[in-house]
Amino acid sequence: MPRMIDLIRASAVPATLVQSAARGGLALPPQEMLEILVYLATESKPFGEQARLTLAGWDEASCRAAAANPQTPEAVLSYFSDRENFRPALFESLLANPSVDEACVAALVPSLSRELAETALNNNRVIHSKKILSALASNTNLNGIQSGTIEERLALFTSSNKQAEVIPEATKAEAGVSSQQPAPDLEAAMELSQEDKEADEEVAKYITAHTAEIAADGEKPFQPVGGIESLPATAAEAGELDVSATEAETHAASTAEAGAHHGGGAGAAAAVVKKMAPAAVESQKRGSALQRISVLDVKGRIQLAMKGSKEERALLVRDGTKIVALAVLDSPKISDSEVEKFASQKNVLEAVLRAIPLKRRYMKLYNIVRNLVFNPRTPIDVSLGLMKNILVADLKNLSGNKEVSDTVRKLALRMYRQKLVVDK
Repeated sequence: MPRMIDLIRASAVPATLVQSAARGGLALPPQEMLEILVYLATESKPFGEQARLTLAGWDEASCRAAAANPQTPEAVLSYFSDRENFRPALFESLLANPSVDEACVAALVPSLSRELAETALNNNRVIHSKKILSALASNTNLNGIQSGTIEERLALFTSSNKQAEVIPEATKAEAGVSSQQPAPDLEAAMELSQEDKEADEEVAKYITAHTAEIAADGEKPFQPVGGIESLPATAAEAGELDVSATEAETHAASTAEAGAHHGGGAGAAAAVVKKMAPAAVESQKRGSALQRISVLDVKGRIQLAMKGSKEERALLVRDGTKIVALAVLDSPKISDSEVEKFASQKNVLEAVLRAIPLKRRYMKLYNIVRNLVFNPRTPIDVSLGLMKNILVADLKNLSGNKEVSDTVRKLALRMYRQKLVVDK
């Protein structure tokens, strides 16, 4: 007897039965039901949205069992390991499943939370895969210890044991720090306040962790999402982009000179942060925030995103270059109220809205969670994953919000009705 999934594929069952299947209403084993739902979600236009909604609320235990089972159909594993449908609770199961290929895991790890990144680093499959480790190295949620661990393990793929032993000394040389005597820039750093030192260290770590991306985007100018004309008046009132050629050339030259002089690496990144030509500094003082940003390359904007003012962060979070916009969220100076505002903005990259919930600090604040769910710009998988935290009154408002997707509205209405029943 043919399976139900085969009958549905062959269009051999009535539409009413397929509709019931899209709602998860067939009396079938969970594994088979998941296979049908994934097929409808990916291949059926009439019932795809309903199937995706059903999958978003599907029992976590059944999903975890399917994710861990090597016999689970490839289509189901691909659906769960796709970043758009990814559930953090399934990561360990997917990672342990040999049927989930290396490329799928590598696509997931750049956006993992710090806790899941730690899980990955303790997994044999990850530490023996150069591809997965390289992808994990681009994760902006890593702490310094995790980044260092990845660097050490990647070094084993390209270096002999003897070379691996001298990596610490080589790193010092790359950073411009002599083992004989302290470098002048290091001595100057000693005079900085503790806050500035910590900020410099964070900038250096971020730049070092994203060297390849910065090199690829290094010449991209500041292009805010939504366009220059939509920037707040406070940033534009000083003349917007009317920066004199002399000022622009002076600042760009000083930035390039500092970068060339100190090279790559964490020490170089810190040195570029600290060493700026007097003319450039004076130009920054005179110009508006937008003027300052407009003459900086990607590395300069990253430094400003992590060390600059609230106004500068408000502009740079809208940078069309992803690596710059994400640097704002890693700024040691950023406040919860700023992130609350970013979570509601429609003129930021989706990558920013996806990165916010990956930081536990922000997920403890209800207003940030609410703003993300109500923001039509938030990726649908992020919104669906956060909705379990939304209060009843907000679920009711969300169900009638025409700006968000139909999937979000329908799930909000379902959850609202369920919570009403429970409350009664």
